[in-house]
Amino acid sequence: MEYEVIIGLEVHVQLNTNSKIFSTATNEFGGSPNTHISTLCVALPGTLPVLNEVVLEKAVRAGLALGCDITQFTKFDRKNYFYPDLPKGYQISQFDKPYATKGGLHVKWKGQSEEKFIPLTRIHMEEDAGKLIHSHDPSIHHSYVDYNRAGTPLIEIVSEPDMRSSEEAYAYLNELKTILRYVQVSDCNMEEGSLRCDANVSIRPIGEKGFRTRVEIKNLNSFKAVKQAIDYEVEWQKDQYSRNQTFVQMTKLWDATLLKTIPMRTKEMSHDYRYFPEPDLPALEISDQYIDDIRKTLPELPRAKKERYIRDLGLPEYDAEVLTSEREIAEYFEKSLEISKDAKKTSNWVKDEVLGIVNKENISISEFSVGPDRIGKLVALINSGEITGKIAKTIFEDMLTSTDSPEKIVESKGLKVVRDDKALEEIIVRVIASQPESVEAWNNGKDRALGAIVGAVMKETKGKADPKLANELILAKLGPLGEKKKV
Repeated sequence: MEYEVIIGLEVHVQLNTNSKIFSTATNEFGGSPNTHISTLCVALPGTLPVLNEVVLEKAVRAGLALGCDITQFTKFDRKNYFYPDLPKGYQISQFDKPYATKGGLHVKWKGQSEEKFIPLTRIHMEEDAGKLIHSHDPSIHHSYVDYNRAGTPLIEIVSEPDMRSSEEAYAYLNELKTILRYVQVSDCNMEEGSLRCDANVSIRPIGEKGFRTRVEIKNLNSFKAVKQAIDYEVEWQKDQYSRNQTFVQMTKLWDATLLKTIPMRTKEMSHDYRYFPEPDLPALEISDQYIDDIRKTLPELPRAKKERYIRDLGLPEYDAEVLTSEREIAEYFEKSLEISKDAKKTSNWVKDEVLGIVNKENISISEFSVGPDRIGKLVALINSGEITGKIAKTIFEDMLTSTDSPEKIVESKGLKVVRDDKALEEIIVRVIASQPESVEAWNNGKDRALGAIVGAVMKETKGKADPKLANELILAKLGPLGEKKKV
């Protein structure tokens, strides 16, 4: 039987505020266990939450970037469950009045010619729980609790169950990460837990309208794990149905060693959490003015930027995709372009030379030793004819280990293009005299012989000959193709 895959993702995004959502404790990754905490983080009696204003600002910023409607009346709720890393016995979250609804994002993945719009259901704010640390020593029969993460501000972005493959889910996560980093609400570092994903997966026979039993795969901490877990779960569910087996709605974990999903517990429903309004926090009224003020601060988003690069700068789609994949890369390119005035050549240098080293060294482009102004000047020198592309590569190598401008390197190393007609003509005469086979081939109508002569001239001048002038002088000496001319 052919099945259709139904996927919905719940993505938890850690906001990059200085302090936690309801206390002044430091919101910082790492540190010794239980050092980034306050009395509220460990739920000491009498402690009361106070909403961090920057959390609300960043949450609204993310909602607007994702095209959501911002709810002007919103509130917090208590989500009750008991676990050692949740000292209060409840989590402060949002239930029936999330701060943002609707919205969505456009995605395109390999093999897909058209974009697809993935709608969102809602985004809500909540606090994170702590972290349990389990010993790998079998003789130690207890676990430890680190509350450094407790109270970290989160937004949970819930999609509609509108994805139909793991590839689509992967593309969705990539686009979501790009947008959130563009608007600078999170670093989205999955290795540090800044972005975590729960995948809801079910299947149904093609043509069937209703939804069948779904499985939630919790706490996936890499895009690769999301794709692998979905693919495994789809095959598991197909196997169950092929053997006429049923299964209950459940929560699973992904075992990256065994490469399989492992049942964790039966899935709780909303009534199991006994939600009720948080009595220690007032409801929020978000004004139109507040929303508009934040909307005005949004940068040009990646999709719009990519379309502009293609439409206004004439860049190929691939170049535009690479250059807009990170906000910092786009800013680097645009600063270079301001100086070079040549979009395509600047694109080539940024995506091939600069990003080649950035990716190889696994650093961010902001850590790269050559600033965008120097790349822009290098491209401008090529366009002015003062240096050739080959010389530019040599200059670039020097720029990697110095702070000198490309102009200074050209001057100090005598790398300017040779434009002296008389000097270049003398070199060409010598080269032609040393290339009788190539001259004979040219006289016999073989145009490829020209390349050998040009290459020899460039070698003689160490790449400094003006290519256009060199070609003109060589052709003048050789005469028309297939006609012998005395040099």
